Amino acid sequence: MPDILRVQDLAVNYGAIQALQGISFHVEEGEIVTLIGANGAGKSTTLKTISGLLFPRRGSIHYQGESITGRPADAIVKMGVVHVPEGRNIFAPLTVRENLEMGAYTRRDRGEVARSMQRVFTSFPRLEERLSQLGGTLSGGEQQMLAMGRGLMAQPKLLLLDEPSMGLAPILVEEIFRIVTEINAQGVSILLVEQNAAMALSIADRAYVLETGRIVLEGPAQRVREDPDVQKAYLGEA
Repeated sequence: MPDILRVQDLAVNYGAIQALQGISFHVEEGEIVTLIGANGAGKSTTLKTISGLLFPRRGSIHYQGESITGRPADAIVKMGVVHVPEGRNIFAPLTVRENLEMGAYTRRDRGEVARSMQRVFTSFPRLEERLSQLGGTLSGGEQQMLAMGRGLMAQPKLLLLDEPSMGLAPILVEEIFRIVTEINAQGVSILLVEQNAAMALSIADRAYVLETGRIVLEGPAQRVREDPDVQKAYLGEA
């Protein structure tokens, strides 16, 4: 399959701190690719740079063969790259419906927007039950579903998911990851950043391990899962 995303020699600084030190990786169309690593390894920085929230010091980002390096975030969304950030960042004072409608702000065809909302309800039926409820009154799991549903309203071709399971009970973690695989099966390519390495590797096609801003291991997810260093560092196995 052709690449939907190709990142080459990407370097990003926070002041004097080198958050990314020249990483290269790719996502093929239809894949789930996961980035795993400890806190501070550069995972979230990678997603923020792809989505236009951070500007790289050097390197290039190509989406569907076209350079998006340094483009404004709203232009990148319109091209089909949608970032669901860590911490959910829903609009707490707005209703579930209003939050979802905010995800479709770049779209003009109201009929298509309504159809997108119905597709979101297929993946997240709980959101339909809570349409008039304020986002800030939802449980943590429901807020994560809302953040993902809002992202889907923009009709992404590439979804950047940052820590979707953070702070959730184990049963909800399983539900969120089941939905991620469903979204992928509908034709959306996914770049997943996730602290729960075992769960991420169980659904991903390929994986990259980040340590202090560098990629130290890459390969098919199952092979990365079987690496002794990965098992010891990220999977809690001897």
